[in-house]
Amino acid sequence: MHIRFIRTLLFATIVLCMSAASFAQIGVAIRIGPPALPVYEQPLCPGDGYLWTPGYWSYDYDVNDYYWVPGTWVMAPEVGFLWTPAYWGWGGDGFVFYDGYWGPHVGFYGGINYGFGYFGMGFEGGRWDNGHFFYNRSVNNVNLNEIHNVYDTPVMNHNDSHVSFNGGNGGISARPTAEEESAGRDRHIPPVATQTQHAQAARANPQQRASATMGKPGVAATPRPGDFNDRGAVPAKQAGAPYTPATRAGNQGSSENNTVQTTAVHPHDLPPLTRSTPNTGNPKQDKKYQQQQDKQIAKQQQERDTLQQKQDQEHVQLDKQKATDTQKQQVEQKHQQQTQQLQQQHQQQTQQLQQRQQPANREPSRK
Repeated sequence: MHIRFIRTLLFATIVLCMSAASFAQIGVAIRIGPPALPVYEQPLCPGDGYLWTPGYWSYDYDVNDYYWVPGTWVMAPEVGFLWTPAYWGWGGDGFVFYDGYWGPHVGFYGGINYGFGYFGMGFEGGRWDNGHFFYNRSVNNVNLNEIHNVYDTPVMNHNDSHVSFNGGNGGISARPTAEEESAGRDRHIPPVATQTQHAQAARANPQQRASATMGKPGVAATPRPGDFNDRGAVPAKQAGAPYTPATRAGNQGSSENNTVQTTAVHPHDLPPLTRSTPNTGNPKQDKKYQQQQDKQIAKQQQERDTLQQKQDQEHVQLDKQKATDTQKQQVEQKHQQQTQQLQQQHQQQTQQLQQRQQPANREPSRK
């Protein structure tokens, strides 16, 4: 009896821990962040009670590629519940995925500007009132002849970068507020069955993969989950930023060992700068080498950030000048050359530092 009680208590503790972390990072970390969010229009809301869930990039480890899960309208699983979108975040050694969930309040979703009421913090697309959901028509596409519970509150929204991940090089730097942390501890419901089936259908469709669409999915949003062929489904108008397909390297083996490699166009596309851990048997020399690496990495990161800022300014100028696609492509080619040159320069610096270290590594073995 006593043993059974202890087992029951342990099981209850595990369940509580699982409920607190059930919407935390999912999957295996990968090195290259997802493409920019594509630009698309919101399909018409199919009926009263449907809530908008924005599209997002997911990842298929079997093919080493991101794929687009279209935004769609979904019936809330409970009255009063709102959707907290999924997002990608930098986990220290790679990007990890945080699944979305339903709850009484909108929690943290990485500060990602998904549009249509999800502008990086909270939700401005509607609200519950006396058991009915009221739509903010300024950010939602609703048929006023069929849906009368609406209001109109204009929202200022500017999203020129379309960044789709939090942290890491080039990512959103937002952190959870106290209110968002509190919302994260609410009672949650995971994505409903129709949402899961919707995501599975996107994964099974090769035309939704980033490498096939160049970051501009053919189906960007649907009226209802799974309605990929519905006439109300909308394609992306354009990719959120120029996209270079990832090269498939080392697809054999488990997903834990697979990473995505790509030709970087901008400094924030480059993999994070890391240092090696020497073990020469000379602790004093190893410590000195690590300090030299830290100093070099700090300088290289500063040079990356400077180049990224310069390229971002050029993007802003292109938008102001309403540049043609050809002009934008020429600028992106220049940016890619600049980024590759900087990367090669940094690689040479790292190799030179390693070469200077090698003679010191051999000193203890001299007689």
